[in-house]
Formats: sequence, C-alpha cells, structure tokens
Amino acid sequence: MHKWAKYILVFVLVVLLALIRYFEDVLFYDPYLQFFENDYLYIDSPRRETLKLVLFTTLRYVLNSVISLGILYVVFKSKSIIKFSAIIYGVAYVILLIAFLYFVINPKQEDYYLFFNIRRFLIQPLIVVLLLPAFYYNKVKS
Repeated sequence: MHKWAKYILVFVLVVLLALIRYFEDVLFYDPYLQFFENDYLYIDSPRRETLKLVLFTTLRYVLNSVISLGILYVVFKSKSIIKFSAIIYGVAYVILLIAFLYFVINPKQEDYYLFFNIRRFLIQPLIVVLLLPAFYYNKVKS
C-alpha cells in the first residue's frame, strides 16, 4: 500500500472513531453519559435498563474494537498482531464487562470513580492507544 494511502486510511478510521464518540447520544443507550457529565460523586446512580445498557455498551465496544483492529492492521500489516490484539480485546471485554455489571447492579457512591474509569475502557478506544506504541516499540526493537 502506498504511504499516502496508508495515512489516509488511518485518518478515515480515526474519524470513524471520532464519529462514534460525537454521535454517542444518538447511537447508544447510556444513562451514564449525563450522569458522569454532572457532579456524579454527590448524586444517586441514574435509572437504567441493565440488559439494554449492556447490549449497547457491547455494540459500542465491538465497533470501537473492529475499527481499532483496522488501524493496527493498516499500520503494521501483520495478521499475528491482529490475532494477538483480538485476543487482548476479547479478554479485556470479559474482565471489564464483569466489573461494569458489578457496578451497574450494585451502585455505591464511593465506587463511582472506579466505575467511571472501567466504563471508559468499554466505551472509548483506549486499548488501541496502548497497543500502537507497544507494537511499534516491538517492531523497532526487533
């Protein structure tokens, strides 16, 4: 792939991630969006439909993960990196979702900050921000 085509494709994929974030209110059911924008440490957890929340959170995680895997593939052109990254995304999803469900089912004011950060890893493409420099460092070192 030509160098400029690679840059343009990565740019398009990053724009897709940004569009998911920009239209999150329209695309996904998430009562915690408003909750965490306010002074959440001093108010009660919002009313929520747990199944619907889990399904939309999963949808958002999958969309972000697929686009992030696309970015990794365009940058590194390695199927082994994609397979390893997909395993990381899968394991992270299971661990994060278990913690997410715990905090959704048992909301306690003293746990809101931890819940906020766990939720952030589920709804934002933070894992790709960790994987890109790690794989780049590994590639340079090899």
